[in-house]
Amino acid sequence: MMRAVRTIDIHTHMLPERWPDLRERYGCGGWVSLEHCANCRAKMLIDGQCFREIESNCWDATRRAAECDRDGVDMQVISTVPVMFSYGQRGADAHDLAKILNEHLAGVVAAQPDRFIALGTVPMQDSALAVRELERCVRELGMPGVEIGTNVAGRDLDDSSLADFFAAAESLGAAVFVHPWDVVGRLEIPRFWMPWLVGMPAETTRAVCALAFGGVLDRHPRLRICFAHGGGSFPYTLGRIEHGFAARPDLCATHSKTPPRDHLSRLYFDSIVHDPEALRYLVATVGADRIAMGSDYPFPLGEIPPGRLLREARWLSDAQRARMLAGTAIEFLGLKITP
Repeated sequence: MMRAVRTIDIHTHMLPERWPDLRERYGCGGWVSLEHCANCRAKMLIDGQCFREIESNCWDATRRAAECDRDGVDMQVISTVPVMFSYGQRGADAHDLAKILNEHLAGVVAAQPDRFIALGTVPMQDSALAVRELERCVRELGMPGVEIGTNVAGRDLDDSSLADFFAAAESLGAAVFVHPWDVVGRLEIPRFWMPWLVGMPAETTRAVCALAFGGVLDRHPRLRICFAHGGGSFPYTLGRIEHGFAARPDLCATHSKTPPRDHLSRLYFDSIVHDPEALRYLVATVGADRIAMGSDYPFPLGEIPPGRLLREARWLSDAQRARMLAGTAIEFLGLKITP
């Protein structure tokens, strides 16, 4: 692609309109099914229990494109819904599902390449299969990278079993978008939507710290990695994290001697922080060149319309705003388009 693009929404989710009965296909429970109902809606079910109700814009590319036009979004980066990661299932089964999801996303891009870009999903619980699917996503399906979770069935992202995946991502030049899932404390704080409101920001911070303290970022200096939801709580607790690293190196600096703040020039973040002052702080802390516009479309915790905070922040320079609306995403994804 060689064309001018003014806005790229780096964080949107998409599902196929239908997929096979996964319980029947794999012979076990715990999989997501989709039950279509009236008014262009559907229920995502796990073992018969409703996980979430979604609208047709979660699967209908025509409706998505129309809403992009309405909201002033040139391109969407589409990725699966994190509940589909299935890291707790058998690796071969999760790999089979990943192929179904990735082929669907690739088909959406092929039909409208000027509108959509896809990030694939890989079975992180089996490193060999994850690397195989990552290579297929990049080399065969033409994807610039993948979306992964903040932990893999309880294992932090610096776990040695994941080392081959990050090495492969760096070698391939694949972008890695990290999205919270299986969040810390989800069983202890189930009320008031707290797993989403409290757990997800903390979970993303967990992922950043694991990658930094665990030495993954040191070992892979060319790895391009972006964190959802403005980095969760990480930017806003960075002072505490940095102080802890200095005060207790015996606990925090066991695998990396790099102070956490020194990693900021390497990390990317999306812009979904929901608050003007939080955005101001994020820009001041990491810089506009590390922030890409993202909306979490089409879900309730997303920003409506996409990019609203960036467009309303009159204190931003035109160059900063343009960078966050498209330039950072182009750099992170390694795209050959002009902002």
